[in-house]
Order: sequence, then C-alpha cells, then structure tokens
Amino acid sequence: MPLDATENRTLSRKAMRAELLDAETELRLAYAWRDQRDEAALHRLVTAYMRLAISMAAKFKRYGAPMNDLIQEASLGLMKAAEKFDPDRGVRFSTYAVWWIKASIQDYVMRNWSLVRTGSTSSQKSLFFNMRRVQARLEREAAAVGSELDRHQLHQMIATDIGVPLHDVEMMHGRLSGSDFSLNATQSSEDEGREWVDTIADESDPHDETVERAKDNLTLRGWLAEAMGDLNERERFIVRERKLRDTGRTLESLGQELGLSKERVRQLEAAAFGKMRKSLESQSAEVHHFLA
Repeated sequence: MPLDATENRTLSRKAMRAELLDAETELRLAYAWRDQRDEAALHRLVTAYMRLAISMAAKFKRYGAPMNDLIQEASLGLMKAAEKFDPDRGVRFSTYAVWWIKASIQDYVMRNWSLVRTGSTSSQKSLFFNMRRVQARLEREAAAVGSELDRHQLHQMIATDIGVPLHDVEMMHGRLSGSDFSLNATQSSEDEGREWVDTIADESDPHDETVERAKDNLTLRGWLAEAMGDLNERERFIVRERKLRDTGRTLESLGQELGLSKERVRQLEAAAFGKMRKSLESQSAEVHHFLA
C-alpha cells in the first residue's frame, strides 16, 4: 500500500476519534482563542473539525491532486477560519469554516491544474468547478427533446446558467480541453522525430546581423572617442554628464557645480557638439547615418 494512503487513513482515523463539540463548548473555545489567544483552545477547536476538512478534501480528488496535499490545504483553510471566526455573530463554527476550507482547496486545485494560470476571479473559479457539470446537464436536456446544440449555443447557455460573460466560458473551455505537454516531446513516434520546441520561431537577431551591429558599434565608439579627444576638459565633462550618463544631468545642476550660468553651460555644450560634428564628419561619410 502506498505510504501516502497509509498516512491518509491514519489521519482520518484520528479525526474520526476527535470529540464532537456542542454549541456551548465551541463558543467557549472560540472566545478563549479570540480574547486570550489560548492555543490549547485553538488546537481543540481545530482538531474537532478536522473530520470536516478531510471530508471536503475528498470531494476534490477527481481533479487529480494528491490527497495529502488536499488535506493540507483544507487544514490551512480550517486554521484561517479559526483565526477570523467571530463568536459574537451567533453562527456555528462549522458553518463558517466550510467557506474557508472550500476556498483554500479550490485555490490549490486551480493553481496546480496547469502551468498556465487558470484564473482567480469569482467568474473563472465558478466556471472551473461547475462548467462540465452544467454542460453535461444542458446536453442531456437538449437530447431529451431531440435537439443538438452547437458549441456557440452551448457556451451561451452555460454563460447564462452560471451567470458569467461568454468570453470567460470560451476561454475556460480551451483551458479544460487540453493539458500541458513537454516542448521536448517529439511530434511523431519516430526516433528522429522533431521536438515541438524546434517549431518555435527564434526571435533573436540572425548571427550575421549581430556581428555586423557589433562591428558598427565598435567603429562608432572609436569615432566618438577621437571626437571627444578634440574637446577641452570642461567641454568633455559637460558632454559626458549631459549625454553619456544613463540619466543626463540638467544644465542648471552643471552650472551650479562649475560656477556658471545655465545659459553659459548651454553655450559650451553647443560649442562642444559643433567640434565633435566636424571631427566625426572628417572620419567617414558613413557617420551621417549615425548623426541623422
């Protein structure tokens, strides 16, 4: 027998042997935890309702998740319910806990159904857990009167029945119709069959274009370095701070550092660019492409 199955049975037996709380005892434990943070009271309250958590977890086995994981998620939901339960509202803890347990399990199932995020809105969750059941019922009702529904009609009726938008139904149909598969799987049973990953277009630049671009950039950097060499120290500083930083500095900040007016810094910058342009134009006619 698998080890996890043995653990499930052991946990289930322990849960079935746990005490059944009457309303008065349950209320006393809830107050003790809320007002005094009595961990013993919390443990007793949670233990008493583990059978409820396990029972609800078992209802979701058909989604293919391991029972141990479902029980764990149900337990987390039960703990959240105990943390947020307000005994002053006059509701039994079991009634309140059902919602939290179910929500925790459903979130887990949807997270693990596919590598592609299935969705987390109330509309998507309602579709995920009810679409197949509603679809089967609608198809049976149509067959009973000798009618046959096409996909669009069926999706429209599902949307109306569950109360969700039609496009959500169409999206969920696609998600539930297929399953994930490896991109390394072959397209055929042949030994040398091409893998699916080979059909994905490579969006990177071709190798020859990459090499040419790198060569052009290297040439341009050489031209710029030589042009910068024709400037005096202050002009090089202004050009470097204004144009060669990730975030260029303002004329005002440079003026404050150099003890110049904003307008004077602008004039020096313009003069430096004029010198650089003459230097670059003397290097090659191709530089006009870079200066355009």
